[in-house]
Amino acid sequence: MIMKRKIVHINEDLCNGCGLCIPNCQEGALQIIDGKARLISDLFCDGLGACLGHCPEGAITIEEREAEPYNEKKVMDIISKQGENTIIAHLSHLKEHNETEYYNQAINYLKEKNIKITLNMNNMEKHSSHCGCPGAKEVDMREENQKETNSFDEKIQSQLRQWPVQMHLISPNATYFKYADVLLAADCTAFAMGGFHNELMKGKAIAIACPKLDSDTEEYIEKIKAMIDDAKINTLTVAIMEVPCCGGLLKIAQMAVEKASRKVPIKLIIVNIKGEVDKEMWV
Repeated sequence: MIMKRKIVHINEDLCNGCGLCIPNCQEGALQIIDGKARLISDLFCDGLGACLGHCPEGAITIEEREAEPYNEKKVMDIISKQGENTIIAHLSHLKEHNETEYYNQAINYLKEKNIKITLNMNNMEKHSSHCGCPGAKEVDMREENQKETNSFDEKIQSQLRQWPVQMHLISPNATYFKYADVLLAADCTAFAMGGFHNELMKGKAIAIACPKLDSDTEEYIEKIKAMIDDAKINTLTVAIMEVPCCGGLLKIAQMAVEKASRKVPIKLIIVNIKGEVDKEMWV
């Protein structure tokens, strides 16, 4: 099945074939062929960008395009033959990017194949590779921010369950979107509404966008469609301001639902400029 997702792109004009990216792609997705780095299979590229910071020519970037879904089992078929250090480096890579589901699949693969390795904090940190844009690094905070607040708390507890949140940066297949109730919020709603965290965001995965000022919003339709079909989200709540230009966000969500093979209910919340909820309804 072909889907739209983040994947490595190599600029052949910039690539000098030095090969520094190869050992830093733990999934084995890159090879030097005819003097250039090549992506040998969409199946092996997780799109997290461990190779980016190791290219001296800046020839490697992350793009979003149609590609075969990443397959952890097929990756492990390759990695398991390359020794314990390579396996640990791959597991560290998944852990650093909070890809809990893929990490668990890799651990289960090792158990099924009776492959024994030594995992501890020292060797996991040794193989950890800080890569890509720090602002786009995925962080799952669902357990961390489950603490309940009460009226005696001076500081309001954040209800944010993940990072990143901007639609251009999120991966629709991130584990925190799987089977989740999702809030798609116009940027301004969080600034207008004092109770945004507890009233709208609590218990939900979130994506934010501005239908008027953001570029390439067609990409948003594909990402929401992937949330529905691949992450199998439960519900989609669209929160917008009362101003006319904000209505474009609801249209984006509705177009995604129309294109998706699954159907999910959409709740619309309209916030006025005083920060009050004017309307709340299923559409």
